[in-house]
Amino acid sequence: MTNKRIFSGMQPTNRLHLGNYLGALRNWVKLQDDGYENIFCVVDLHAITMPYEVDRLAPATREIAAAYIAAGIDPDKCIIYPQSAVAAHSQLMWLLSTMTQMGKLERMTQFKDKAGKNAERAGLGLFAYPVLMAADILAYKATHVPVGEDQKQHLELARDVAATFNTRYGVEFFPQPEPMILGEATRIMSFRDGTKKMSKSDESDYSRINLTDDADAIATKVKKAKTDPEPLPETVDGLKGRAEADNLVTIYAALADTTKAAVLAEFGGKQFSAFKPALSDLAVAKLTPITSRMNDLLAHPDEIDRILKRGADKANTIATPILKETAEIMGFWRA
Repeated sequence: MTNKRIFSGMQPTNRLHLGNYLGALRNWVKLQDDGYENIFCVVDLHAITMPYEVDRLAPATREIAAAYIAAGIDPDKCIIYPQSAVAAHSQLMWLLSTMTQMGKLERMTQFKDKAGKNAERAGLGLFAYPVLMAADILAYKATHVPVGEDQKQHLELARDVAATFNTRYGVEFFPQPEPMILGEATRIMSFRDGTKKMSKSDESDYSRINLTDDADAIATKVKKAKTDPEPLPETVDGLKGRAEADNLVTIYAALADTTKAAVLAEFGGKQFSAFKPALSDLAVAKLTPITSRMNDLLAHPDEIDRILKRGADKANTIATPILKETAEIMGFWRA
């Protein structure tokens, strides 16, 4: 096994947006040449824990894969595949579920948020989602997991499950996967409400920039983004209590590969009427090539399928022996 193996993934639900790109995809691209073995999954098994459109699942899986590649993830350097194409994910989940405490799952904030007041009517899959996430990671003995703040709790559970397995069976089998929170723009907020995370599920399309948006759509959304009447401050401290301003400055800094302080050194004291056009031009320049590449890929679904099939074969080559050894440690019969 490689000393450093990264696992991460995104759900094929709706389309990826600017927050996905700045908070995850762009950082994944940078990891390709940092000495890690990279496994990037389209987590379609997670996608069915909530109501979904059956006819959209496979096309959406291709779209996420296309976004990965268009953003710069090289399928010759990384493994890209659909989660459901590797049986080890769901099989290992069952084995790990037998040693995952209900109390820990009940404390998961994402389940509470998604189930809401109808928790008793929620599916087991939604409740057990973190166990599947643990299996996703441990099926490859991944050592590092790029995560956003909202997934840190799930990764901590994966670490607990790995430790429980090792202790219960007296082995040092599963590593303790480490979180990787990369870059300044790990949490991009909604254009309509700077206190809420930019989300694929937000009803308003104006709350986000989709990676499939053209230049006109990007410009319109930036122009309509919520702000306040005050000019931009000259220091980062001046952004406190100004969620929308902070969000737009954060986005500019991330797209320009600079700091918020540097952005404010240039735009501090100026009105949003001067800042927004600059942000719009920058976003168009950075995102239009990705959109163009995505469209080219989606015009050739057979090529995407070939890449996913090749990735699934590579993933199975890694995960299947780990699953087999897990079962042997647990005492299952093997011919």
